[in-house]
Amino acid sequence: MAKATAKKASAKASSAGRKPTKRGGRRWSKRVTETSDALDLKGGVFTLRDPKKIAASLKRSAERSQRRKANPYRSALSMLTFYINRAGRNLPAARRKVLDRAKDELKQQFHRD
Repeated sequence: MAKATAKKASAKASSAGRKPTKRGGRRWSKRVTETSDALDLKGGVFTLRDPKKIAASLKRSAERSQRRKANPYRSALSMLTFYINRAGRNLPAARRKVLDRAKDELKQQFHRD
């Protein structure tokens, strides 16, 4: 009997590496980006090198968006944070530095401290 419970425990532990189910899927961030009530962003905004331009584009998109649920500042900051989190470890340090500066610039453009 002890062997049977040990097998069940090891089977549960190995279930973490299963293939994704139909309801969840691996590309959840793509689905969120395309279908959520998020911002309609200008293409390539996160590839810009100037934090001021990134912040200005996010601000413009947030203020013009008809799909957002929160105030423009919160929506723009959420989209930037979502992008940074989605990139995770694959985001180079230099790129992350630019995007973190864009967060600070976004605060300044919305007159938040």
